[in-house]
Amino acid sequence: METFARKTDQAPSPCLWVGTSLGMVLIVSLNVPPTEEQRQSEPVQASPSGTVLTMKGAVLTFSCLDCMGSLIHPSYEVWRDLNSGEDNERTRKRKLVAFSPSSSQDIGDHQYAIVCSEKQAKVFSLPSQSCLYVHNITETSFLLRADVVTMCNTVLLACFCANGHIMTISLPSLRPLLDINYLPLTDMRIARTFCFTHHGQALYLCSPSEIQRITYSQEMCESLQDMLADLFSLVETPEAQNRGFLKGLFGGSGQTLDREELFGQATAGIGSRYLAEHIPGQRSVEGVKGAATGVAADLSRARQALDERGQRLGELEDKTERMMTSAEAFSKHAHEVR
Repeated sequence: METFARKTDQAPSPCLWVGTSLGMVLIVSLNVPPTEEQRQSEPVQASPSGTVLTMKGAVLTFSCLDCMGSLIHPSYEVWRDLNSGEDNERTRKRKLVAFSPSSSQDIGDHQYAIVCSEKQAKVFSLPSQSCLYVHNITETSFLLRADVVTMCNTVLLACFCANGHIMTISLPSLRPLLDINYLPLTDMRIARTFCFTHHGQALYLCSPSEIQRITYSQEMCESLQDMLADLFSLVETPEAQNRGFLKGLFGGSGQTLDREELFGQATAGIGSRYLAEHIPGQRSVEGVKGAATGVAADLSRARQALDERGQRLGELEDKTERMMTSAEAFSKHAHEVR
């Protein structure tokens, strides 16, 4: 961090804060060459400052606030986009937050250092290194993760305890704001991957390939539906473009061309002799059904006429037989009379 390593420092300088599992905090001063040319030739010198702070439990996180209680971000950006069109010689360092002492005092405290261990949190005033606030977070359990985050223009200390509780503590006064039971420690993957982010959110791996995202902010819950994105955008399917003959002939595609299409009479409006052509009539489906019904009626009438004709022929044969019988009887009586 860019902070005060000793009580006698007049301005912040690059420092390395080291926290041990026994609750010891060591501050190491880093002497960085001021210019880029000297940085390439001269090494960074690290020297112990002699400052030692004590905590209860293993140290988890550090952070630094300015005199107004705002979070001090790193004075440089670690990542750089090599493919960007910006000038590589352009400096991307942020301006350091320097605090000049007021006229009423020669040297004043300009920063707050927040140190959180697995048992308690402390706020130190720098450069005097006096402990302003102490808060024992848990006695029966221990913290798995602690992060200093911003939420609603305020800075908070977010903690995830091994008993499943998520707690938030105000900074720099260390007043408890939230304590809610969320998820007991059942999987070490959660303990290793749990982390807090800004604006009241947290992430952890619930499986080797799944990320679980949670929030402890009411404002975030209310705007959750507006933050959800669509899986895809509906786009109307465009109509197929008309493919010209020359484009298909000289386009280099492997499309096969029909001989009738090239040399036949199809282009002249005359149908091919290899294909049957459907000529639509004036009658509709109902007309066809009516015509079929009329043909069936005619066939029925013809069959009925044939039946009547056969019946009449049978009656005529009966009359002929009776006439022949009468003629034979008349001939017999005539012979008898003669």
